[in-house]
Amino acid sequence: MVAAGPVMKSKTKQSRILKLGLPKGSLQEATFEKLAKAGYNVKVSSRSYLPYIDDEEMEVRLIRAQEVSRYVEHGYLDCGITGHDWVIENGSKVHEVGEFLFSKATRQAARWVLAVPENSTIKKPADLQGKRIATEVVNITKKYLRKHKVKAEVEFSWGATEVKAHELVDAIVEITETGNSLRANKLRIVDTLLTSTPRLIVNQDSWRDKWKQKKIETFSMLLRGALDAESKVGLKLNIPEKKLSKLLQSLPALRNPTVSSLSLTGWVAVESVIDERIVREIIPQLKAAGAEGIIEYPLNKIVY
Repeated sequence: MVAAGPVMKSKTKQSRILKLGLPKGSLQEATFEKLAKAGYNVKVSSRSYLPYIDDEEMEVRLIRAQEVSRYVEHGYLDCGITGHDWVIENGSKVHEVGEFLFSKATRQAARWVLAVPENSTIKKPADLQGKRIATEVVNITKKYLRKHKVKAEVEFSWGATEVKAHELVDAIVEITETGNSLRANKLRIVDTLLTSTPRLIVNQDSWRDKWKQKKIETFSMLLRGALDAESKVGLKLNIPEKKLSKLLQSLPALRNPTVSSLSLTGWVAVESVIDERIVREIIPQLKAAGAEGIIEYPLNKIVY
């Protein structure tokens, strides 16, 4: 009798795990929130360094946003979410699936800007000649200087970069969304080097894997649907059928609504998706146009 050898795991099953890198730190909470709306619940336990995700075909790693693109490029991760700025800074050769505008504070894209003290004589890139600049994005800054044919010293900053601008260096390159922090530190923006938004990036080999590609595309679609839904709401209302045509002509915000008959003769139900910012303006107009039973409701996802 031949002794049975060790049971081998299915290679196919083993390979059907998608490793996803998520940004650790300031964007972590916002990222988890967006993923939850997309249908992926991620939790971090103090007992394990591996976050939990309620998808058996996915594994999550929490990594600093600055490093995600490098680990994706080298294949430690199949895909990851990180800023476009860090892909450029690291020079990572990865495949980009989608751009996702979500920040912890605003819906604006982040900007890496050249900033100087309010009373600085630096007004334009040429004025940086021979000066010293502190920044976390050394490569992006050096590329900017080469573009403008300026020679200046660029040093890496570990943090508190705004403070250094007044005593230790002549200028800084710092990230901002609103510019409020720079103004609070009495700094003036001279120029914008790069505009950055979060991106879903993929390892080149992983993207060529049909199963992983489909898994990533599904993930991307659901995440985008959740983000698109954040600025929209659903609206339902009932209105006399004879007033429907005039209502739709006067309120273009109700684009391509769903119209269905009610059991009450002569009345129809109208349902549409509109921008949340105009709800307070449109509801009084609907009421004035003869609409009744107006209902506003939140949306989890919109998939176009």
